[in-house]
Amino acid sequence: MLSVEGLCAGYHQLQILHDVALHVDEGEIVALVGANGAGKTTMLRAVSGLLIPTSGSITFAGEPVVGVHPHELVRRGLVHVPEGRALFGSLSVLENLQMGGWIHGRKSLEEDLDAVFGLFPVLAERRNQPAETLSGGQQQMLAIGRGLMARPRLLMLDEPSTGLSPKLTWAVLEAVKVIRKHGTAVLLVEQNAAHALALADRAYVLESGTTVLDGPGRELARNDRVREAYLGL
Repeated sequence: MLSVEGLCAGYHQLQILHDVALHVDEGEIVALVGANGAGKTTMLRAVSGLLIPTSGSITFAGEPVVGVHPHELVRRGLVHVPEGRALFGSLSVLENLQMGGWIHGRKSLEEDLDAVFGLFPVLAERRNQPAETLSGGQQQMLAIGRGLMARPRLLMLDEPSTGLSPKLTWAVLEAVKVIRKHGTAVLLVEQNAAHALALADRAYVLESGTTVLDGPGRELARNDRVREAYLGL
């Protein structure tokens, strides 16, 4: 579904990514782990069209991504939930969700809202509440829900557990399992490497802008290099 080959990208003449390669297949959860500054967010921004690579190729569903506007990629089913959530704070929960579903029109809106409220019941309870008044965990659920309103084939999540308690982290990552169960592939960047590797079908390790290891998530969790560098073992 998603294929990244030889990707190089950066900002203002500063190269962040060097020859990154990864792929995500239909229905997979794939984790991307690495230290702060390794280039994980830069990689997601390049895939979602927010950053133009200096070289390399990105294809989604067999079609090139580079040079395509982000909103068109969303229409194709490639959806990015950024770190920091980027909600419309003064708008209600319902309005934020409606903004996520605008691309498909009103016809499917109620059906998609029902699916999101089924996944995150607290959002249904707070549908008329301004997004900025929600707790951190509820805001993350709303950010993911807004992404799901676009009916993604691939949902890219950037650090969804940032600032969350262990209990809420567990709730958000359990939701990722449900999302995959319903047929949506997930590319997950997650600060908690142990959780990410336990959840993922496959994973990649990014160091200094280069993919240095890949394999089944649970297998990488047993790798001595990964255990020492990212799991504190």
